[in-house]
Amino acid sequence: GDASLSSRPMARILDPLKLCGTQVLKQSEGCRLPITIRGPQYAAPIEYRVPMPSAQVKSAVLLAGLNCPGITTVIEPVMTRDHTEKMLAGFGAELEVETDSKGVRHIRLQGQGKLSGCDIQVPADPSSAAFPIVATLIVPNSDVTLANVLMNPTRTGLITTLIEMGGDIEISNERESGGETIADLRVRSSELKGVTVPGKRSASMIDEYPVLAVAASFAEGETLMEDVGELRVKESDRLDAMARGLEANGVTLAEGKDWLKITGRPDGKGLGGADAVSTHLDHRIAMSFLVMGMASEKPVTVDDTSPIATSFPQFIGLMGELGARFD
Repeated sequence: GDASLSSRPMARILDPLKLCGTQVLKQSEGCRLPITIRGPQYAAPIEYRVPMPSAQVKSAVLLAGLNCPGITTVIEPVMTRDHTEKMLAGFGAELEVETDSKGVRHIRLQGQGKLSGCDIQVPADPSSAAFPIVATLIVPNSDVTLANVLMNPTRTGLITTLIEMGGDIEISNERESGGETIADLRVRSSELKGVTVPGKRSASMIDEYPVLAVAASFAEGETLMEDVGELRVKESDRLDAMARGLEANGVTLAEGKDWLKITGRPDGKGLGGADAVSTHLDHRIAMSFLVMGMASEKPVTVDDTSPIATSFPQFIGLMGELGARFD
C-alpha cells in the first residue's frame, strides 16, 4: 500500500478473515501493511457482528462469503452504506436483509452461488459532490446545480446536516436508477447556523466531516460533531488534522477524543493566511482546506495536492471552472 494506506490498522479486516480460515503469515507493527496472508483450502462461512460502523468491513466479509459454502451472516448494529448488498443482489447473489425490532440488520449471503454480469449506471458520488456543495454555500452569490447525485439514505447525512444549518439545497428530479435513488441538487450561497450533529448520523456522512468542519467555520454560532472517533483511523487522523489546520487558519474550536466543536465566523474575517496545512497524504483533508480558501479572508495553503487524485482527480479543474483560483 501507499504511505497513507500503510498507516491504517488492518485488524478490523483480518479478524473476520481469520474466522474464515485465513492465516496471517507476516504483518507490520500494529497490524499494518505490508501483510502476507494465506487463504484456506476450504473457506468457512461465519456469523460476524461488526464491532464498529464500517461499510468496508461489512463488504469485506460479504465478498469473502461468496467463496464460502453455506450462509455467511453479517450483523450490523448501526446501518452503514448498503451499496454492496444492492450490487450483489443485482448480480444474482442469494442475499437477504432482515432488520430486527432493535434496528439491528442481519445480512445473510448464500455462498458459492452463480453471479451474472449486468449493466450498471454509476451515479455521481455524494462524497465528491460534498466539496462543490459546501463551496457554493459559503462563497457569496453562488448558484450551482449538480446532476445525477446518489441519494441513498445511507450517504446523505451531510446534505441533511447542511439543510439543518440553513443551507439552500433544492432536491429535484428524484428518480430510480440501478436500484439506487438519484437526484439533481441546486445549491445557493446561504447564511449557515451552527447545529449539533448527532452521533447516530455519523455512519451516513463519515467521509464528509472534514468538509463539514469547513462549513461550520463560516456558520454563525457553534457546531458540535458528536461520536466521530472513527475519523481517527481513516487515511489520516482526520479529527486531529482538521483541528490543527483550522486552528492555524484562525478558527476557534475545541476537540475531544471523539468530538469536535467549532465556533464559526460567518464573514470569514481573520480566517486563512497560515503556513501550508499538513494534509498527511489525505485527499479529503487537502480538498477541504482548498474549499476553505475559497471563502476565507486570506488564502489557505496546503502542503500537497497530489493525494486528491485518490478520489477526485478532476477537483482542481472543475472547481476552477466554477471560479476558484488556485496558485
